[in-house]
Amino acid sequence: MDLDRIWPAINAQRARTAELLEQLSDDEWARPSLCSGWTVRDVAGHLAWQCTPDVGRSLVVLLKARGDVNRLIHLTAVEHATRPTTQLVAEIRALIGTHKHPPGVGAAEVLIDNLVHSQDIAVPLDRPLPLAQDAAAAAADRVWSRGWPFHARKKFAGYRLSATDCDWSAGTGAEVRGPMEALLMVLTGRLTALSRLHGEGAAGLTTQLA
Repeated sequence: MDLDRIWPAINAQRARTAELLEQLSDDEWARPSLCSGWTVRDVAGHLAWQCTPDVGRSLVVLLKARGDVNRLIHLTAVEHATRPTTQLVAEIRALIGTHKHPPGVGAAEVLIDNLVHSQDIAVPLDRPLPLAQDAAAAAADRVWSRGWPFHARKKFAGYRLSATDCDWSAGTGAEVRGPMEALLMVLTGRLTALSRLHGEGAAGLTTQLA
């Protein structure tokens, strides 16, 4: 998927996520997300902050995080999430149509972030928020092609992942099949989606990752 298609996909997902967030109760905002250690509100804070970071503030938080990038991301999300929920939704909406991305990453990473984190919010709340298959496939391609932070090719060595609802596959070995959305979630460490996969390699993969 080229940039001319990636950014519209990001915009569409941001709009869907903002619409969902507007519907949530205070209780739902406070519930745990699929992202370990993050509440729904924290995830929304990350999505609102991710493309409009204050560089100076980020450096301060990086020092606080002792140079740990994952801890930096968590701390900035939690800090940004203290804003009113209406402001978080407005900030996500304000990003629609922009082509901003944090230093060191590109549009493909922004796509991954928006697709996966939207499910981190929606799935535990049992609120359907389907992903566009072509966007999910493009995100999965990027996850598969890079190392950190997912190390997918190493983690899924010995398995062939195949989508049942679009033309996407990766890897070699025992076949694991499922919806593109579920494959993307498993590739990015969301193991609740393992139950949606099947095929000769599904049981072995589930045991390996669990």
